[in-house]
Amino acid sequence: MLIDSFGRVHDYLRISVTDKCNFRCIYCMPPGTNVTTPLNKIMSVDEIDKLAGVFIKLGVNKIRITGGEPLLRKDITEILFRLSNYPAGLFLTTNAFFADKYINIFKTAGIKSINVSLDSLNPEEFARITKRNQFQKTFSNIIKLLENNFQVKVNFVVIRGLNENSIFDFLDWTKDYSLEVRFIEFMPFDRNNWSLQKVLSYDEILDLIRTRYEFYKAEDSLHDTSRKFRVYGHKGFFGIISTVSKPFCEGCNRLRLTSDGKLKNCLFSSVETDLLTPFRKNEDVIPLIHSSLFEKKKERGGQFSSEKIVNRSMVSIGG
Repeated sequence: MLIDSFGRVHDYLRISVTDKCNFRCIYCMPPGTNVTTPLNKIMSVDEIDKLAGVFIKLGVNKIRITGGEPLLRKDITEILFRLSNYPAGLFLTTNAFFADKYINIFKTAGIKSINVSLDSLNPEEFARITKRNQFQKTFSNIIKLLENNFQVKVNFVVIRGLNENSIFDFLDWTKDYSLEVRFIEFMPFDRNNWSLQKVLSYDEILDLIRTRYEFYKAEDSLHDTSRKFRVYGHKGFFGIISTVSKPFCEGCNRLRLTSDGKLKNCLFSSVETDLLTPFRKNEDVIPLIHSSLFEKKKERGGQFSSEKIVNRSMVSIGG
């Protein structure tokens, strides 16, 4: 088992397969961070497969594939099929732009739940955030996922003064669709111009929602990052991921493997452990995994004592 010094069992691995993306979301890939890693430094299909197998042997029972945009990898089908052979739930995070081409692949690989990044239902606002004028295709693909009975969770990063009024559009969406919309507090990453003033907090989001809707608290589980609610009479849920104002680190069970083979024991850890280099030398990486986990901080990577956070850009870590 993978247990840190605080007794938290880690059975969930997020694997980024690329740091490339077809969108340029301002909080994830701000200007100056869109230099991708050379291909020879990115994990191959075989390396992803075998490293995943190491984590499975150590007790991981849930794997999420992320990017960048994972569907940009030409060999993503092989990656999904390889990982589907393990005794672990397989999940995916995507911006959904290419999702229509992969629906049958997802089904064959046993993927039942997909997280989609979407920060506005207004086409003009979508274009300002993503720097791409591709709202209609993205939205129609999300509807196709729902029509094909995938569980869809929509991740919406809320930035004060930019898109907070779109919260109401997303709540209206949950009236007739059985999806979960998750409002995420704006988080700091390299060069994304984060400040506390731009964070709409958990309490502020709920206060805003109360101005138009009546809702009730839904049940959460220990490892949930999102605190869930439901508007009365709506089919779907909404949740809030409150990393900044109300961290949920006591129930953390997640590890992250970046596309260049670095292990991050926390999204906000300033320290990474290189697994790919020793793995390519046929060295045992299990001691490195345990050492990294033992060094995991109690909360938010040991940072947030000030606004100066040392970290990569979100796109290079994995969504």
